[in-house]
Amino acid sequence: MACPLAILACILLPGAGFSAEPNGDLQPPHIVHIIADDLGWNDVGYHGSDIRTPNIDRLASESVTLDRFYVTPICSPTRAGVLTGLYPFRFGIWGGVVSPTKKHGLPTQLETTPEHLSKLGYQHRAMFGKWHLGLASTLFHPLRHGMTEFYGHYNGAIDYFSRERFCQLDWHRDFDSVHEEGYSTELVGNAVVDFIDRHAGEQPLYAYVAFNAPHSPLQALRTDLDEYGFDPTGKLAPNTDRKIAKREKSLEYGERGKGNSIRQTFAAMTTAMDRQIGRILDAIDRNGMRENTLVVFHSDNGADPKHGGSNEPLRGNKFTTWEGGVRVVAMIRWPREFPAGATLDSVASHVDLLPTMVAAAGGPPPERTDGLNLLPFLSGKASPPQRTILLDAETVVSDRWKLKAGELFDLTNDPYETTPVEPARKNVRRRLDQALQRYPSLVGPAVESQLPAPEIWPPREWKLPEEEPIAR
Repeated sequence: MACPLAILACILLPGAGFSAEPNGDLQPPHIVHIIADDLGWNDVGYHGSDIRTPNIDRLASESVTLDRFYVTPICSPTRAGVLTGLYPFRFGIWGGVVSPTKKHGLPTQLETTPEHLSKLGYQHRAMFGKWHLGLASTLFHPLRHGMTEFYGHYNGAIDYFSRERFCQLDWHRDFDSVHEEGYSTELVGNAVVDFIDRHAGEQPLYAYVAFNAPHSPLQALRTDLDEYGFDPTGKLAPNTDRKIAKREKSLEYGERGKGNSIRQTFAAMTTAMDRQIGRILDAIDRNGMRENTLVVFHSDNGADPKHGGSNEPLRGNKFTTWEGGVRVVAMIRWPREFPAGATLDSVASHVDLLPTMVAAAGGPPPERTDGLNLLPFLSGKASPPQRTILLDAETVVSDRWKLKAGELFDLTNDPYETTPVEPARKNVRRRLDQALQRYPSLVGPAVESQLPAPEIWPPREWKLPEEEPIAR
């Protein structure tokens, strides 16, 4: 049974805090940050899903689950906020993904999580999987943002088997293309396990693991499809209603790895990712790192039901700031410091992760951040403050209240946003309006590549043109 941290905090001494400095001979933790792509609220077993996720479920039981963890409604902005601790609309990554034709990306002027950690003794800092934060030039490459190793893809929505996007290979180690066979989810898992095995030891390591799964194109391994009752004759899953059957036949989502239904394929892809998460957790245990490894897991946004995911019973989907689009599965495990099976019920944000990781590593608070160091609340040594989190130009959320497009919702009594509250709550409305009024003053311009548009597009094997970093 989950232990609410609000109760845990009440039994501790008033004013007890969590020191940002390592205690005595205690070493800073290893940090493994895992992000799923388009995983919905109802796509994990411990939320009652029909999808089997035993390793995510186990991790949740060993973690502090963040029951009110908010991200942005779409991929690139969440990743940008996670790595900078800043609302991504401050630097123009907003309103959509950083697609291959865009000239902007993650600004090199901003200090990322791995750059902070590099000053704190983290010599090995690797990024695996999906980047999606700029393809115009090497200015936006992961190795220009504090990573010492990179293995994965620049684009989103690559083919899981060929690892191509727009008919060009998008699979790289550092700056070089990698030609190999395999299923991308398994290849990412293999690389992370290898990284942990190679660098396990006294020096802390940092791994940023961004699975492309279970994002479309929907392509699963046959062995995983079989676990969900795959019928090779091509029939739809039993009890499929006519509307869904019509949609299944009209929607093309890839030849290889196609299951009998969208949901079946999505489920098989999610289980494949879960298996690799289990392998990563096993590698941590095998190398004696369990007690002092900070493991973070969450989705980048809510699910898109058109591609198989489910956010039920939350309202809304990916691309929206309804709860189903921005409130996601999330958990943090650090056995040395945090209770297992606890729940943080207060609001938390993707921009909180950088200040939290830096504090765990023993670093000073970042000079610029929109986030909050969550360590005192995760450890149960303090109660979270009342705060509001900006979700976009018209949406702000607090522990109880949410203001969206002029409508006020009481999430304590109406967590599924069914009925707006009447205007009688003038004081609450005024406070949320004031928080929302900050948005225009925070919006900043995008940082773009200064190189001319390429003569040939897409570039062969997504080779990025060289561009020197902009000085800070």
